[in-house]
Amino acid sequence: MPLALLALTISAFAIGTTEFVIVGLIPTISSDLAISLPSAGLLVSLYALSVAVGAPLLTALTGRVPRKLLLAGLMALFTIGNLVAWRAPSYEALIVARVLTGLAHGVFFSVGSIIATTLVPKEKAASAIATMFSGMTVAFVAGIPLGTFIGQHFGWRATFLIVALFGLIAFLGAVAFVPRNLAHTRPAGLLKQFGVLAQPRLVLVYAMTAVGYGGSLIAFTFMAPLLEQISGFTPAQVSIVLVAYGVSVAAGNMWGGKLADRVGPVKALKRIFLLLAAVLLALTFTVHNRWLAVLTMLAWGAVAFGNVPALQVYVVQQARRFAPESADVAAGFNIAAFNLGVAGGSSLGGLIVAHIGLGHTPWIAAAVTLGAFALTALSGRLDNREGQPERTAEPMVVSH
Repeated sequence: MPLALLALTISAFAIGTTEFVIVGLIPTISSDLAISLPSAGLLVSLYALSVAVGAPLLTALTGRVPRKLLLAGLMALFTIGNLVAWRAPSYEALIVARVLTGLAHGVFFSVGSIIATTLVPKEKAASAIATMFSGMTVAFVAGIPLGTFIGQHFGWRATFLIVALFGLIAFLGAVAFVPRNLAHTRPAGLLKQFGVLAQPRLVLVYAMTAVGYGGSLIAFTFMAPLLEQISGFTPAQVSIVLVAYGVSVAAGNMWGGKLADRVGPVKALKRIFLLLAAVLLALTFTVHNRWLAVLTMLAWGAVAFGNVPALQVYVVQQARRFAPESADVAAGFNIAAFNLGVAGGSSLGGLIVAHIGLGHTPWIAAAVTLGAFALTALSGRLDNREGQPERTAEPMVVSH
């Protein structure tokens, strides 16, 4: 593996860890800063909102910046953001830290994917992107559970210090190993980017993405409180459950991609959304028993993010039909839709916890996920009416 590609993979690992490690630390942060669980959950929402809004804006504004300089700058911003979180004296300062790191996240994956393909021969471009995004998978399997464990035993601030150290390693790797004069095409301007939103069929896919991904986040954001306050797990046991959940997520992502290749994205998404809704509904009842809760968590992980490959393949498929001159931009907006879903889902989860109760988050998440199934069925029906084939052979590696 080229050392520059290793630096990108470490960057993806650090970014993936900092995005969702907050989920396991919500009870700890809530207690330490004397804030409510919904307020702590807002740290997930604001991060995702920063990614969604910042990615297209900053990608367009930094189009003329040399890629190496931009990559190094992004990882410096990411590292600074986590250091601010480490030393944050208040809830407000922690919000600032989350926004800073979210801005770096959004631009990194659009820029990093392109850089990865320039580091290897053309025939290995897809493998290079897959290698970089494997950092996100490792974050789910190891980074998030380990970060949660560290936060529970040494304080949540220690977690952000460790992530900042990984950010520093990635920054040094970018400076030392990424070539200086990487060729790049300037991204589309803001007007051209937002012109994609004038296509109703693409907006429908973005709605599928936001609702389908966001539905799960209603409960996922408050996973640790659910396991601690209702299931009765200790904080240390929650870390172990998160390890099992992360392994299940990794397997589920591969399964979701293969299913989309085999039956087509629309059929795959309908199956995945139905399974996800069923698992979330079951969690409403099984969360009261430890062993049943663990089994349900494993099932949840297997389908929670299995929709990502199919959603991204489908948006590329639709973009080539309805906005062929802006297919890359359209795919980028789907990443924004993922993060709008995260922001909306975690915010809605906070409102549910505040006004109805923590135990109601799973079944409401299931109901929202059924909304994503309905949107998918509508889009598939429109495709059939227009004589479009169900299957596709356009695999794509993505990250939220």
